[in-house]
Amino acid sequence: MDRDYAVYAASEAKEFLSIDSPTGFTDRAAQWVRDRFSALGYPAGITQKGGVLIDLGGRDDYDALLLEAHADTLGAMVAEIKSSGRLRLTKLGGMRAENGETENVRIYTRSGDIFEGTLQLCNASVHVNGEYADTKRSFDTTEVVIDEDVSSDDDVRELGIEVGDIVCFEPRTRITKSGYIKSRFLDDKLSVGILLALAKYIKDSSASLSRRVFIHVTVYEEVGHGGAGSVPSGVTEAISVDMGCVGDGLRCTERQASICAKDSGGPYSYEVVGKLIDAAKRENADYAVDVYPYYGSDVESTLSAGNDIRHGLIGSGVYASHGYERSHIDGVWNTLKILKGYLNI
Repeated sequence: MDRDYAVYAASEAKEFLSIDSPTGFTDRAAQWVRDRFSALGYPAGITQKGGVLIDLGGRDDYDALLLEAHADTLGAMVAEIKSSGRLRLTKLGGMRAENGETENVRIYTRSGDIFEGTLQLCNASVHVNGEYADTKRSFDTTEVVIDEDVSSDDDVRELGIEVGDIVCFEPRTRITKSGYIKSRFLDDKLSVGILLALAKYIKDSSASLSRRVFIHVTVYEEVGHGGAGSVPSGVTEAISVDMGCVGDGLRCTERQASICAKDSGGPYSYEVVGKLIDAAKRENADYAVDVYPYYGSDVESTLSAGNDIRHGLIGSGVYASHGYERSHIDGVWNTLKILKGYLNI
């Protein structure tokens, strides 16, 4: 597989990252995914839950493979409009206040208006707040300062902002000349780009799939039930294509593909992990096998929902997960090569 497909995956991911889609607020993202796969010539439809199910074709319906990635990201919701005109937030997914502090945000109202602001520590001026360095960051000690002339809760409500409105953090996506991909929410929009590149490769090479292959781009992974439904008949294996962990105690780097042997939910299928390793070796992919200490995936919710399948997890190495994340086009390429080898195309 040519490295150009990894460049394509990163380019698609960059465009996708520009669409705000915290968990529970994913309609535009799902439509983008559906349209992208449809443009490649694949049947793609939006499920009742809001995910996207794509049919890549292939034979042997009784031994089908399901590839899963997710379109939902971390974010927040307005929990309180303070008397000062500031907003207290509640997190969506695993968003952390200390990672979002000083980041620009967009507030989406139900009337369709969008307002800008910044998440700041309460009493954020160092020259005024003597406890600035000692304050533990949380969504109770931070607040959104709205970029409008507001000084009361009534002022904010006159703008149309209400409790329950969605707050999205600026991703700040960059692709460097050296191939590094930096952004919030590479988890898991980079993997959606990878699956788009895989689909494009299958089309461009007129590859014959020896088994039926489906893709499910889910929309509730960050709250634990994204992959709990929409498993097509005949699926015997499911593989999450999600971020690979990079950090102390793990071998994987951003330039490699990661194969997960175990995470917080327990071990992945020994058979599937072995086949992923074999595929990596056949394709000369640079990879690492790791154990993730604090991680859960879509495919585990697929199993928890009662589906009788084997499961696995791979992804491009991503550093600083749930923060300002970093990966590399080489990691994307190595992940694509493993998927190609797994499908024997």
